[in-house]
Amino acid sequence: MAVDSSLSSPMAPPANKKFAKAFEFIEEMTKNADKVQQNVLAEILLQNSDTEYLKRFNLGGATDRDTFKSRVPVVTYEDLQPEIQRIANGDRSKIFCSHPISEFLTSSGTSAGERKLMPTIRQEMDRRQLLYSLLIPVMNLYVPGLDKGKGLYFLFIKAESKTPGGLVARPVLTSYYKSDHFKNRPYDPYNVYTSPDEAILCPDSFQSMYTQMLCGLLMREEVLRVGAVFASGLLWAIRFLQLNWKQLAHDISTGSLNPKITDTSIQQRISKILSPNPVLAEFITKECEGENWEKIIPRIWPNTKYLDVIVTGAMAQYIPLLDFYSGGLPQACTMYASSECYFGLNLKPMTKPSEVSYAIMPNMGYFEFIPHDPANPVRLSRDSPPRLVDLADVEVGKEYELVVTTYSGLCRYRVGDILRVTEFHNSAPQFKFIRRKNVLLSIDADKTNESELQKAVENASVLLRDFDTTVVEYSSYADTKTIPGHYVIYWELLVKDKANAPSDDVLRKCCLVMEESMNSVYRQCRVADNSIGPLEIRVVRNGTFEELMDYAISRGASINQYKAPRCVSFTPIVELLDARVVSAHFSPGAPKWTPERRV
Repeated sequence: MAVDSSLSSPMAPPANKKFAKAFEFIEEMTKNADKVQQNVLAEILLQNSDTEYLKRFNLGGATDRDTFKSRVPVVTYEDLQPEIQRIANGDRSKIFCSHPISEFLTSSGTSAGERKLMPTIRQEMDRRQLLYSLLIPVMNLYVPGLDKGKGLYFLFIKAESKTPGGLVARPVLTSYYKSDHFKNRPYDPYNVYTSPDEAILCPDSFQSMYTQMLCGLLMREEVLRVGAVFASGLLWAIRFLQLNWKQLAHDISTGSLNPKITDTSIQQRISKILSPNPVLAEFITKECEGENWEKIIPRIWPNTKYLDVIVTGAMAQYIPLLDFYSGGLPQACTMYASSECYFGLNLKPMTKPSEVSYAIMPNMGYFEFIPHDPANPVRLSRDSPPRLVDLADVEVGKEYELVVTTYSGLCRYRVGDILRVTEFHNSAPQFKFIRRKNVLLSIDADKTNESELQKAVENASVLLRDFDTTVVEYSSYADTKTIPGHYVIYWELLVKDKANAPSDDVLRKCCLVMEESMNSVYRQCRVADNSIGPLEIRVVRNGTFEELMDYAISRGASINQYKAPRCVSFTPIVELLDARVVSAHFSPGAPKWTPERRV
């Protein structure tokens, strides 16, 4: 529990009174992390003492940590799903929380092919807003003067639906952007966006992106930071510029808006800021027409100081492309959050992406940790609840699975994130995000696990039966060299009759069947968000997976325990597979997707 003096020193003196309060708050929370945690748990248990869920465990009004840990089990989403479904169907009784459930936040993790529904209450928006308010004060320590310009952020709302009981179900950021907290936010010179709210709140992804890019170009000299929520989103914006720069330049040159922009609120807003500017249009044309996109971000937005994107976890695969387009600008990961709970912030946001750690703010929820050691897994029993590790008691260098108890009523809920403790700030630990538990493939918000991939392969294999062909082995790869990235599935086939081998058309249909078999988050990214490209099957020659095994054994793998990897990322292995590809096939269309939830 060592104090990080290197971080404590730059926190004083603060830039202004507003920032001073933010730093005082951070110091107070992190110096008293365990006490704050005890108070948070007591508040949650007191608030929700009369709920159906907590009454089940006979706490008898107790709000102390020992009673809670000894009686309340550690749970997964599947354990809570029956009660969550009751709320979704219209049950308004106090099931998890004494406060009314205001909406569902949809998690990118999936359950039975659907987004998970996380119940939330209105009061949680204030807690999230508090964490947002700490980001700029910390960033200003490292990049002063952010009040002298604007942020070019590509922000979007996603599709939402209503449950049978009438509650809205939507992603957490869509909930925030549509809230009064965002729409009626007071003017803050440190948080001025080039993107108008009308564009951010436009449900049409093309119109939203086009308008945000247009405004970013019009205000290019004022831009001090460029960002999106995820790295994939920023790369999608660059790809959009590559495809649409001619029309954007035309609009700027003539002062007229692309007729494809039909949203009246956008039209009205843009009419106030768009006027003919042939000089700017000529500049954009010169930068884009030569097909040289290296360092395009600082070339077009020359005052950019850093990129504000999440590049931890699965997003780390995009770092080389971001470096290419930005000329190596710093990539700041500012906060750590999920649909279940907002967790904390990065107190050293300008560190290299590989060194990013997040300080868990102990006021956001009650946090526990399951030691993560694959060789020695912790056995969890509902009959005998385990005493997990508390926030202040984790150890530097060790990995843990995060468990959270929230004001909205989740109790000892396994989030599924694997974290490694890197250091402490005062008595609050800082964590490096390692990965999502059991996630195999991810391009954007999608998370595909091994069982989902297996099911998709099995469904597609049905099309091969008429050709007396079977899939001998398979593996996968998240190809992010293209924009958008896409899933690559390597197939080794056993074709018993070469004269009746499956054609390109059949294998392309196999790609589409695999996509139809993916979860709803994947299909939304493909259909509505355009953030994932068509799935590709690469057929490799016979014997390839035997070569793969030989390679693994040559590197020390046990021949007795070896099994073909269902996902590969190690460059030599990807190169080995690609060198043995005999044919490649892409999905001929998009899978079916609708924002309406299956009941």
